[in-house]
Formats: sequence, structure tokens, C-alpha cells
Amino acid sequence: MASRSFPVPDKMAGERVDAALARMLGLSRTRAAEAAEAGGVLQDGAPLGKSDRLRAGAWLDVELPDEDRDAVEVVAEPVPGMRIAYEDDDVVVVDKPVGVAAHPSPGWTGPTVVGALAAAGYRISTSGAAERQGIVHRLDVGTSGLMVVAKSERAYTLLKRAFKERTVEKVYHALAQGHPEPTTGTIDAPIGRHPGADYKFAVTADGKPSVTHYEVLEMVPSASLVEVHLETGRTHQIRVHFQAVRHPLVGDLTYGADPRLAARVGLSRQWLHAVRLGFEHPGTGEWLEVTSDYPDDLQHALEVVRGADAGR
Repeated sequence: MASRSFPVPDKMAGERVDAALARMLGLSRTRAAEAAEAGGVLQDGAPLGKSDRLRAGAWLDVELPDEDRDAVEVVAEPVPGMRIAYEDDDVVVVDKPVGVAAHPSPGWTGPTVVGALAAAGYRISTSGAAERQGIVHRLDVGTSGLMVVAKSERAYTLLKRAFKERTVEKVYHALAQGHPEPTTGTIDAPIGRHPGADYKFAVTADGKPSVTHYEVLEMVPSASLVEVHLETGRTHQIRVHFQAVRHPLVGDLTYGADPRLAARVGLSRQWLHAVRLGFEHPGTGEWLEVTSDYPDDLQHALEVVRGADAGR
């Protein structure tokens, strides 16, 4: 058995047991729930169920049977198509291809940014959980574009703070179905777990505050190319928000996209790309901004919808 004892951090007060333990101990949410249901989670000596809420300052005792612990290993594996967009002694900015996770996690057997950097001989910050060292933010597996990874310990600390304080500029381009009105606006709607599917997210009354700013750059009959600025960084935020306003991203079948349009443009993932990333450099204090071109599959899809427009 592996035992851990620690006080509940203030920021975890009110969180569900399974969600909080997953974040604090690097477990999958399912494994955290199983530990609670087995009676292995005590709050001030009282057993907790998976859906019970944590109290700030309470003392947690957690027991995890060896066979239930998540063993996640970083596999050093080159990732074809992953480009180094910027690098110095403090940070490395990668241009992540689709189909690549930021870091290893339970159930994921595909390539990762962390593994690709290890295979290329990069030394990154040792801060964070073993499989997430150097990771200060993430992109979905199905989203391509720019990610910054900390190489120095100072960079890790300062970049984590910058993301928390929302001073990092994260700019995405998305191809949304239809024509959003108004053409420039803000989607301010809380996001939480989807009530009917644990792998999805949705706008929910008890979700976390989530703010997305957008501007339509180009319109064609079936879709709009949109620039998106994130004020917050919730999982699947852009995808969820655009579905909520009835303009799901082209190719995003999980969040309501038209499968016929996805097939026509040849997409098996959402049309979403992190095109620009800007932040105060943790070493120099100067503003650093990196940009990325559309990958081939997104460029092709865009040309198809433009061509459909020209042929009308």
C-alpha cells in the first residue's frame, strides 16, 4: 500500500474527492474514485466517497493499493513533424502536430511532447510530476500548434504563475461552421464536466468561469475562419464554447460538427490551431512571441471550403 497524508490546499476546497485527488496525486479520475470507494480516503479521520467535497485545512489520509496506482512512464520517442519553433536556456517552444499528447497519462499509448523532447536530448525542468516535468500548459491531442515547455526551474515557476495570472497571450485560429453573429464578440459561459459523458465538457451552471474572445477573419458559405483569444484555459474551452453558440468547429464530431462537411474537407479532427503564443520571457523579462503556420490537413480543408465558395 502507498500512503499519503497532507492538508487540503485552500484552492481545492469544495472540489470533489475524485477530481481533487486526480489533480494532486497525478492519478486518473477513475483510479482516484476507486480509492475513495474502497475506503482509502479519510478527511479528518472520516471516510469520504468519490463525490464528497473537500474542506479547506482538513487533513487527508490516502491509501492506494499498489495494483491501483497509475504507473505512467515517459517513453523517449521521436515525433515526426514536431518542430522546435524557439529555444534557449530557459524555454523551448514546440509546434505540436495533431495526434500528440502533451505528456504521458493513464490510458494514452501514443506519442508525447515530453517523450519527443527526451528523445531529442533536451533537458527540461524537473518541477512537476515525473511524467509532466516542464509542462506549464497543454494542448489537446487533436489540436495542433504552439506549446511552451520550461527548461529551467525558474522558467517553470514564472511561466506557471504567468498562465495562472492570465498574462500569457494564447491565440488560436478555428474554422467554425456557419457565420457567428456578431462577427466580433465574447463568449462568457462556465464550463464543467458533461452531465452525460465523462470524456466531454459542456457549459454548466456550476462550471468554472470561462471566457473566449473571437473575431471572424473570413467567411465562406459553409464556415467562418475565426481568430480566438483565450482569457481562461479550460479543457476543450474553444470547442465547447463554439458548440454552445451553435457554431461547432469543422471536423469536431465530438462537439456537434456536421459529419458530411468533415468528410468533404477530409478532416478527422477539429479545425483548430494554436497560431501564436506570447509571454514575458522568464529569463530576460522581454516579451517573446512565436507564430505557427497551419498544418497541411487544416490548410487543405480551408482551401476546399474556399474552393466551394469560388465555384458557386
